[in-house]
Amino acid sequence: MSEHIKWKAPSFCFTGEDRITFNLHGKGFFRLVFHTGAKVQEHAVKGNLFEDLTGLLEWVAADRAIVTITDMEDVEGKQEKLAEVVAQWIKGTADGHTCGPC
Repeated sequence: MSEHIKWKAPSFCFTGEDRITFNLHGKGFFRLVFHTGAKVQEHAVKGNLFEDLTGLLEWVAADRAIVTITDMEDVEGKQEKLAEVVAQWIKGTADGHTCGPC
């Protein structure tokens, strides 16, 4: 994975495509936005990209989900599940979805 600044926040790419971006606009929290790029895309899969067994993801579309983080204690408490969700997201979006160069 690589990192750069996009949408005025850290964004993480896999194979040159944005996949996870910080949303720092909350007061008292921030969000990790899991996505397949800046634009809504057509997907052959109906429903969510995968089943989130961690329960962390709040699905806002079939290909977009968020995790809200309130503080360092929250990060530490969610650390293992976050690692699992990141791995699932990368695997679930690695099948040719494109969002442009990173």
